[in-house]
Amino acid sequence: MKIAIPRETRENETRVAAVPETVKKFVGLGAEVAVQSGAGDGASFPDAAYETAGATIAKTFAATLKGADIVLKILRPSEAEVKSFVKGQMLFCTMSPHSDRALTDALAEKGVEAFAMEFMPRISRAQSMDVLSSQANLAGYKAVIEAANAYGRAMPQMMTAAGTIAPAKVFIMGVGVAGLQAIATARRLGAIVSATDVRPATEEQVASLGAKFIAVKNEEFEQAQTAGGYAKEMSDDYKKQQAELVAGHIAKQDMVITTALIPGRKAPILVTKEMVASMKPGSILVDLAVEQGGNVEGAKFGETVVTDNGVTILGFANLPGRLTADASALYARNHFNFLSPFFKDGAFALDEEDELVKGVRLTRDGAVIHPQLTGEKG
Repeated sequence: MKIAIPRETRENETRVAAVPETVKKFVGLGAEVAVQSGAGDGASFPDAAYETAGATIAKTFAATLKGADIVLKILRPSEAEVKSFVKGQMLFCTMSPHSDRALTDALAEKGVEAFAMEFMPRISRAQSMDVLSSQANLAGYKAVIEAANAYGRAMPQMMTAAGTIAPAKVFIMGVGVAGLQAIATARRLGAIVSATDVRPATEEQVASLGAKFIAVKNEEFEQAQTAGGYAKEMSDDYKKQQAELVAGHIAKQDMVITTALIPGRKAPILVTKEMVASMKPGSILVDLAVEQGGNVEGAKFGETVVTDNGVTILGFANLPGRLTADASALYARNHFNFLSPFFKDGAFALDEEDELVKGVRLTRDGAVIHPQLTGEKG
């Protein structure tokens, strides 16, 4: 059983899908591991560290994949890289099939078994395998650190001989894994924190972290969560009421961090241009959803925007990748935690009846089979 770890080539990607720690564990399970030269450089894992862990180093993408049964990546391969895959190989990575269906189809046509790690069911057994959560946790932390760095004032209240410095006011929009970590980080830095989310279950979580919960609480709000724990798309009437409440609140904030995503959909607009215009000069907005269209009007992917009224909008590409060593290590452990139970006596065999396997498998036998992509109910 050979596992291939190629170097990531997509723009802004600094992470690597396996680290020396997980390579050593895979080798201990009886696997042979090939790592493309330089794959870990961006995360400060040199080739020598992989060799010490038991991997062999391959020079090219094609050489890394040659003879491999399993391919571990962070992001889906490029069109050019798909050419190096062969029938029967299993690919595990973040596939983003809704935004790049053609690539999923191309892998299916080649007979590649593609698995989307971001589709991992959100159940207790899979928490240690959830790449969305592991990466969002780091993104929420880093968003606050980047906002604090861009903010021209101190975060905590300070009592000095020259006078008192007021604490920064931070508003977190979207209380998933990233939002909760952002709340905790902002609180640790001494800010006054508030947060909002359409899911009623988050109110208690926000309060437990010492932040104030902001939301229109009506009957629709009480039903605004799917069985899988995701936020539902809200009605136009609710969005209008929530926007009015939020607009008045945002005008008083020093920092706003938005994290709202809907699986398979464009990110919802939470902060309009009018809201941005109401903010004080020097205020900071961090849009964690910018890669899926953005929550903030005027945010630009991979860019910093300063508005006419002096508000800075940060639209970082691959925010977890700005903590690349930790992000790589967590993603690598997600891979290992998912795959290791299927190793036995050096052999690897997926249990096709396992709900986790069913949840992430996109292709099989030359066809795209995932219910989200075939239109089936699932």
